[in-house]
Amino acid sequence: MATSSGVGSGGALDQERVQAFLERVITDSGAAVAGLCTSLGDRLGLYTAMAGAGPLTSAQLAARTGLVERYVREWLAAQVAGEYVSYAPDTDTYLLPAEHAAVLADPELPTYAAGFFTAMQALYATEDALMEAFRTGEGVGWEEHSTALFAGTAKFFRPGYAAALVPEWLAALEGVREKLERGARVADVGCGYGYSTTLMARAFPRSQFHGFDFHRPSIEAARGIADEEGLADRVSFEVATAQDYPGEDFDLITFFDCLHDTGDPGGALHHAEEALADGGTCMVVEPNASANAQENAHPVGRALTAASVAVCLPSALAQHGPRALGNHAGEETMREIADEAGLHHWRLAAESPLNRVYAVGR
Repeated sequence: MATSSGVGSGGALDQERVQAFLERVITDSGAAVAGLCTSLGDRLGLYTAMAGAGPLTSAQLAARTGLVERYVREWLAAQVAGEYVSYAPDTDTYLLPAEHAAVLADPELPTYAAGFFTAMQALYATEDALMEAFRTGEGVGWEEHSTALFAGTAKFFRPGYAAALVPEWLAALEGVREKLERGARVADVGCGYGYSTTLMARAFPRSQFHGFDFHRPSIEAARGIADEEGLADRVSFEVATAQDYPGEDFDLITFFDCLHDTGDPGGALHHAEEALADGGTCMVVEPNASANAQENAHPVGRALTAASVAVCLPSALAQHGPRALGNHAGEETMREIADEAGLHHWRLAAESPLNRVYAVGR
């Protein structure tokens, strides 16, 4: 048992509290390692193969996926330990409950969350670069990460966008759906792989959609996705920053979980103000996190603020702009930046556990 050294506290330690916190850290360390297994299960199609299949032996799952049984059996043991998969010792079979499959196996469901673990591969790989950034104040650019971050981020956000973007978020913007149905011009700034762009384009075939992102590999991926979906007649993608993308008279300009990643969010909103058509609207989608650190002490807040340390703040600092926000600057700060950019009308239009959606205009 640890001694009551009083380290860091100026007095005797409460050993029960020490033990409780130690157990929490051990739990977190287990989750961190298990995340690799979750990513493997997603990328190798193991969860998909188990979904709806009923009880399977490790050999049956290996046969369904074309993988080596010994590795599959080891992976299943980790899944049982994490209570992602159940095990029946009498038949030596494993079962992925339907409720778990809804989170791990079907990218078309709004509850799908396995994409997060793909992105995590990239974050651990840049730890040394982050350490240096902490010492120098420099950034770690988005482009310095591996493809796993770009693909994983798109994969993680897509189900939520698919569930809410058209039926809820756009519907909450006054007059916007009507414009899109008639035919409107839309700029999707920081579009990444373009899932947000193509979701809107499928729903509103009379409108024209232009996706912009400074990251060329993401734009190339977006073009491929749009071509596969047969949307090239009304969707285009171009490499450009949030401060210099071309075009004007846009009826709608969107920022999906990206404004806080720019080194100059004020410049981005000022450019949007100049590019808006009369009566046009900006839709700013930001993480649902508070500027008050104590209010983020819950699972979503913890994930968001940790992502800000690993990706959002370093990406913004790498652009050497005037202001690096992080992903929890809060509504008041964002509203002030918009107002300074000439966008004086600001309204919370919709909200989910992960996002807050703002309607912004002149």
